[in-house]
Amino acid sequence: MARSTWKRWLPAGAVVALIAGTVTITSQAGAVDLPDKSPQDVLTLLLEQDVRAYSGSVETSADLGLPVPADLDLGPGGPDLEVAAPTPEGGEGSADAQEVLSALELLTGDNTGRVFVGEQGARFQHTDGLAERNVVVTSGDVWFYDSEANAATHLVLPEGHEGTHREPAGTLPTPEELAATAVEALEPSTELSVGQHERVAGRDAYTLTLTPRAEETLVAGVTIAVDGETGFPLGVTVTARDQSEPALRAQYTDITFAEPDPDLFDFAAPAGATVEEEVLEMPADAGAHAAPDHAAGATPPGEVLGEGWGAVVVVPDVEVPDDPMLDELTEPVEGGRLLSTALLSVLLTDDGRLLVGAVEPTHLEDLAAGR
Repeated sequence: MARSTWKRWLPAGAVVALIAGTVTITSQAGAVDLPDKSPQDVLTLLLEQDVRAYSGSVETSADLGLPVPADLDLGPGGPDLEVAAPTPEGGEGSADAQEVLSALELLTGDNTGRVFVGEQGARFQHTDGLAERNVVVTSGDVWFYDSEANAATHLVLPEGHEGTHREPAGTLPTPEELAATAVEALEPSTELSVGQHERVAGRDAYTLTLTPRAEETLVAGVTIAVDGETGFPLGVTVTARDQSEPALRAQYTDITFAEPDPDLFDFAAPAGATVEEEVLEMPADAGAHAAPDHAAGATPPGEVLGEGWGAVVVVPDVEVPDDPMLDELTEPVEGGRLLSTALLSVLLTDDGRLLVGAVEPTHLEDLAAGR
């Protein structure tokens, strides 16, 4: 399955933005009867939650200010555009731009989906009108299916590399994923507070707010709805410093803590569907778990400058294709091209570096220039 470099870093950047993903927590009528807890106690409840099986409906919305070109229709009836993309052999091939549009669609407007996680696997269903996209993950394989295109991709782990399933990646952000990533940035750089208790997805929840102290970050705050009984994150809201409305939103509207039907993870492509089969290539030493050896002069794949909310990831030697779509999504700046959103800045430098962070664009430009 040929993937161009730029189509790999765009979703990757999206994931960084979605880390800061938000949930506008919807209150429901009725008193919430929970014992008072300190911010540290609620954080401990969140960190120690151990829910292994659940299913529920998720609603998300995004207002990131992404520079989506005006002539690109992100709806299910959008145009079947094609763009030139490098092939693994170094030449140019045809790649369906609808893949890029799908990634952008998850970062613009409102979306709904269903999540199923259990002992046998994980499944995510994203609905868009009459169309549905499914991602099904088990210990040995992954299925991607698009009902509108009636096309599926089946990724199989090579024999001996089967492992524990994980939640589908590259789909709508779920509150538990967003909460886990936001908490990683805590350190001393974050102020914690507990707000008014809320009723979320029919359950009583604490509201834990994380407020960054870093001046260079674009994130104004992250609010997590923490289930009062299990500690499970029912919703997450992240606000940006330069806008009043939440930049992203992800919240369960209903949830059940029980093992889903195992048949949900036994996926088979419908009759007539186009199926692309691929066996994932694994490094020869993938099971060694040895620490990387950079003593011989090997260049690490990237580095992190700064810490906490102001951290910036720098990746060297990024291949940047000369592609019209890239020009549409970015703007020229001194020394490269910039993608700027409410919560994320991405800088591609002329010398082949990629800088990504939830920081002001000028901060990336200063780092790139060594200022």
